[in-house]
Amino acid sequence: MSRIGKKPITFSKNVKISQKDGVVKVEGPKGALSSSLPEGITMMVHDGNLVIERKSNERIARSYHGLARTLIGNMIEGVSNGFEKRLEISGVGYRAEVSGSSLKLVLGFSGPVQYNIPKGIEIKVDKQTNILVAGIDKQLVGRVAAEIRALKKPEPYKGKGIKYVGEYIKRKAGKSASA
Repeated sequence: MSRIGKKPITFSKNVKISQKDGVVKVEGPKGALSSSLPEGITMMVHDGNLVIERKSNERIARSYHGLARTLIGNMIEGVSNGFEKRLEISGVGYRAEVSGSSLKLVLGFSGPVQYNIPKGIEIKVDKQTNILVAGIDKQLVGRVAAEIRALKKPEPYKGKGIKYVGEYIKRKAGKSASA
C-alpha cells in the first residue's frame, strides 16, 4: 500500500469536489481546476475527507496511487489558498516591470526581454528586483518561475542573474592575479 496514497485528504466546506467519467473537478474560492484520474484509481468522498483507492494491486496501479493523491491534494490546496514562488534579480542595472500581460526584464542583454504571462498566473514586481509568481495551479506556477529564472541564470562568479529567494549560489574564486 502506498504510504502517501492511503492518507485521506481533508478539505474545507467551501471546496466542492466532483467526479464524472474519470475526471476530477475541484472548485473553491480562488477558482476551479480539473484533472483526469489514472486508470485503475478511484476516489471516495466521506464528510470532509477524500480517500484515493486503487482497483487492483498491479504495478501500474500501485505507482499511480500516490501520484493521484498528490495531484488532487495540490488541486485542493490551490483552489483554497493558491501557490506562489518568489524570485529575486541581482546585478547592476537588472530590473523587471509588468506591463499588461507581459513581464519586461532588463538583464544586461542588448535589449529588454519580454516574457508573456500565461492565463491563470499573476505576477507582481516589488522594488524592480523582486518578482512574485502566484496562481492556483502548482505545476503552472513552478513552470513559469523556472522559465523566468532560465532567462538569466545566476552565474557563479558575481552571482548576477535571477534566482529563487533563499537559493544558495555556490561561488567560484575567479582568476588569480599574476605576480
